[in-house]
Amino acid sequence: SSGINAEWPLRPGGLGFGLHTFVLYLGPHIAGVTIAAWECGTTDFPSPPYPDTIICPPAGVPRHRITLWNILNKIRPESMMWGLGTALGELPPYFMGRAARISGQDDEVDDLLTNSEDTEEKKSCMVKFRLYIQQLVEKSGFLGVLLCASIPNPLFDVAGITCGYLLFPFTTFFIAIVIGKAVIKVHLQMLMVVLLFTRNNLKLVEEGIESIPYVGHFLYRPVEEYMNQTRITLHRSTSTHIQQSQSTLSIIFDVFIGIMIIFFLVAIINGMARRKFRNHYNERYEIILNETDDSISSCY
Repeated sequence: SSGINAEWPLRPGGLGFGLHTFVLYLGPHIAGVTIAAWECGTTDFPSPPYPDTIICPPAGVPRHRITLWNILNKIRPESMMWGLGTALGELPPYFMGRAARISGQDDEVDDLLTNSEDTEEKKSCMVKFRLYIQQLVEKSGFLGVLLCASIPNPLFDVAGITCGYLLFPFTTFFIAIVIGKAVIKVHLQMLMVVLLFTRNNLKLVEEGIESIPYVGHFLYRPVEEYMNQTRITLHRSTSTHIQQSQSTLSIIFDVFIGIMIIFFLVAIINGMARRKFRNHYNERYEIILNETDDSISSCY
């Protein structure tokens, strides 16, 4: 299980980072709590070391029947904090769209909604989606924003920019995204991960992986290795330290995290470079245009 503190779910910074923090931190934490609850027969994990590390309580501690509701109650605080973080992360796109509308820079909105490297087909899809969001917000108002925020939607930044551009009331916008993201969408994602990692469903997934022709045995081996190591870790005492070698699945996940972090950095650098180039181009264009006008005026 990933060690996740209460501060981690507040990390999303808008423009797509909410999904990444769920994949990297909150999702693995929910999966770890679900696996541990079924393995330990309780959600009353010793704290500390929970939430940094999950271990089963000592043998004398009473166990209780594990239900979906027990697990959801255990992970609800950090999950709702993550949802609140994603809601706060939607404020920069909203204010960027609002600032562009007030300053009359419609081109800035188009730059925010599309990428200069996108194909014309993709840009056309973004324009259609923007028009759809605009119609939804204008017709439904609060309910329209709530609907967009309540489903796992990686393109919600478009809705935030559009709401800002339409000068949608900030209070109404913020309340709608908090309810949608920190309450409704969070519980949908919690439920999805918990159901996937319940004991019976996890066993079905393992059997499905093993039954894949030709490569199933090789794919199942790291999964089995990871599950066995997880069970050993869960049943150790708080004073016992187990020296563990990193499982193959953990190494794969660490590599995946590294690739995503590199992708974030490259995307940020590319975005800064594009904006710098566009500003430089616009400045040069203005200078050339002014020099041309002066030359024409001098001829007369």
